[in-house]
Amino acid sequence: MTKAKDLLLHFLFIISLLFISISASAQASKNTFSLSKTEFLLNGKPFQIISGEMHPARIPRVYWRNRIQMAKAMGCNTIAAYVFWNYHESKPGVFDFTTDNHDIGEFIRICQQEGMWVILRPGPYVCAEWDFGGIPSYLLKIPDIKIRCMDSRYMATAERYMTHLATIVKPLLCTNGGSILMVQVENEYGSYGNDKTYMETVRKIWIKNGINVPFYTADGPTAFMLEAGNVYGAVIGLDSGSSEADFEEAKKHNPNVPAFSSETYPGWLTHWGEKWAKPDTAGLLKEIKFLLDTKRSFNLYVIHGGTNFGFTAGANAFTATQFQPDVTSYDYDAPINEQGQPTAKYFALRKLISKYVKYKIPEIPKPVETITIPEIKMQAYSTVWANLPVPVKSAQPKPMEALDQSSGYILYKTKLIGHKSGRLTITEPHDYATVFLNGKYVGKVQRDSGKWSINLPKSDVKEPVLEIFVEALGHINFAQFMIDRKGITDRVTLNGMTLMDWDIYKLLFDNQFISSLKPAAINPDKNGAFFKGTFTLDRVADTYIDLSKYKKGAVWVNGHNLGRYWDIGPQKRLYCPAPWLKKGRNEVLIFDLHQTEAASVSGENTLE
Repeated sequence: MTKAKDLLLHFLFIISLLFISISASAQASKNTFSLSKTEFLLNGKPFQIISGEMHPARIPRVYWRNRIQMAKAMGCNTIAAYVFWNYHESKPGVFDFTTDNHDIGEFIRICQQEGMWVILRPGPYVCAEWDFGGIPSYLLKIPDIKIRCMDSRYMATAERYMTHLATIVKPLLCTNGGSILMVQVENEYGSYGNDKTYMETVRKIWIKNGINVPFYTADGPTAFMLEAGNVYGAVIGLDSGSSEADFEEAKKHNPNVPAFSSETYPGWLTHWGEKWAKPDTAGLLKEIKFLLDTKRSFNLYVIHGGTNFGFTAGANAFTATQFQPDVTSYDYDAPINEQGQPTAKYFALRKLISKYVKYKIPEIPKPVETITIPEIKMQAYSTVWANLPVPVKSAQPKPMEALDQSSGYILYKTKLIGHKSGRLTITEPHDYATVFLNGKYVGKVQRDSGKWSINLPKSDVKEPVLEIFVEALGHINFAQFMIDRKGITDRVTLNGMTLMDWDIYKLLFDNQFISSLKPAAINPDKNGAFFKGTFTLDRVADTYIDLSKYKKGAVWVNGHNLGRYWDIGPQKRLYCPAPWLKKGRNEVLIFDLHQTEAASVSGENTLE
């Protein structure tokens, strides 16, 4: 009995030692990240952040580690990452932080495994050329909603999101043994509003939920933006900090906290109809040299852009009638291109940074493989008209959000009574409308420029049927016109008469809809066709599907939505990552708003 007791005591003693050892190890792995008046301090010592930004939602999950390793091999010691609220809470109160690209916790853990610190940019608003700047469009169902301010309805949903996210990221803070050094409060608020109570409330929500690392804000380096956008005591991020004058402006605002270049731009965004943005590398190197010479911390926005898969791309608008939708690719002319390859800009930055840092920069990872795919023959498969859902009845048109739809397409249908031809005006078409009369294509109406009218021809039909098919091209993600509902946002008039009694068809073009398409013959007079083709692979690798023979629409490979294409350019090829392909038989499905005859596609190994 005594022997058994002795063994038990000995066992408990060993367990207690083990527990103390584990606790001590965990405590030793914790870090402090603090601020002096001019510097960041990691465990009490000066630390220069050399960060590269990338967004896990825009990168196939299997490539997360590769892209982080690529950033490290360019000389970075930190990764900055946006969290897109609407990507994780697409429906009120329904969160996804675990499946596929939604697992932000795993992305941060991989950063730590690769020896990289993290700057977290959780919003609730982020911009990022992402649909609605990351804000869930379900909020737009509320007719008088106000965002990014102390509107109680907005704040309630924002706090719900922040509280949920905090449970995921709190264990990943450097103070808890993780890799997160700083958390951003909102984003570029000084370019939007001046509700200081709102900004302070956002910070307090994070603190209440256990986020105990330093906070920072990010704004343009101008006096009014810094005054409106900064929270007192938070690090001042400059978008960008490229000169001594920029940092002096930050110092005038608050001399007691450090400032850093929170967005240094190696590239830039591109809208449909523009040429690819390709900023000068010489200017970038001069800017980085200044930051390195003066030992200023900085974040490259972006080091790797990735892709706006599906319907996630946002848009800009700086006047009431302007609309500039972003292309699907978020290549951004970044140092690491869309498919993860190092560019000339990458090598130039790596060479420059290596002259300044004391740590060893690792070798560049092996390039991700690419393939070309010869001609893929496509066949006419079906039409949207043969696959319409049950309509919603409405006296007048309603926007998508009023019907719990956030993206895709929407069809409005009515009979013409009274006026039956003449000047048709859509107020407002958000964003691209094709008009049909009695089943025949009449023309298109685009949102940009405010020219929203089209002439309807005369008809012999007693009650002509009018159909307006509208494509949403991404919610505006920046500046004052962000309240941006999709579809027809007000009314339709014919010669001034308001048209009533509509059937509205919600067309999300989600996986369920695409997988259940019924074959049907294509009517050459009524655009809106699907084309299908198959191809066989003996090995899988990254490729770009070339849509240069098509006009405007979206493409799916093996059920994965690669995004939008448009013949106005500049993008004619859509990135298809290797994980979405398979050995053996593969399928391509194309929806085109204008094309009625099949044309072949191919797989290419570059964006251009």
